[in-house]
Amino acid sequence: MISDKMTQALNEQVNREMYSAYLYMAMSAHCNQEGLKGFANWFMVQYHEEMLHAMKFYEYIQRQGARVKLAAIKEPPAAFESPLDMFTKTLAHEQYITQSINDLMELAIAEKDHASQIFLEWYVTEQVEEEENDNDIIAQLKFIKDNPQGLMMLDRELAGRAANVPTDFSKGIESAMAASGA
Repeated sequence: MISDKMTQALNEQVNREMYSAYLYMAMSAHCNQEGLKGFANWFMVQYHEEMLHAMKFYEYIQRQGARVKLAAIKEPPAAFESPLDMFTKTLAHEQYITQSINDLMELAIAEKDHASQIFLEWYVTEQVEEEENDNDIIAQLKFIKDNPQGLMMLDRELAGRAANVPTDFSKGIESAMAASGA
């Protein structure tokens, strides 16, 4: 059983992860409107990853015998200046999420909550990957600058990203991950 303080912090993280999904869905919609289908695809795949992250927290809370408490999800922005603007905001958001995960880990350590520490290790590793991916795309966008051909090449590259996470959580995260090979 996890403490009330840990339960509250984990429930807040469910909301942050759901907001992340919502943010990336908004970015995908914006890219679709701009005709950047590859960027739209990249952000929609990111949406699915964030939903997995939220569901892992959701299930962990329940498996620990605690109560899930869902809160309203803040409205994300709907328009962006450019792909570079979106990825700069994506990186800043992921850095915020990284700090949030680190804070959760610090709480788990302070409470000597070994189960939560082990659970959170996956997220610590995941956030390193998230920030690295964003930094790589930002570097490419800075290199491209205002070159439309370069932007279209990157758009085609991002179109190739495929979701490798489950999207059906009805039978639980473990079953969904096993069925999808994730």
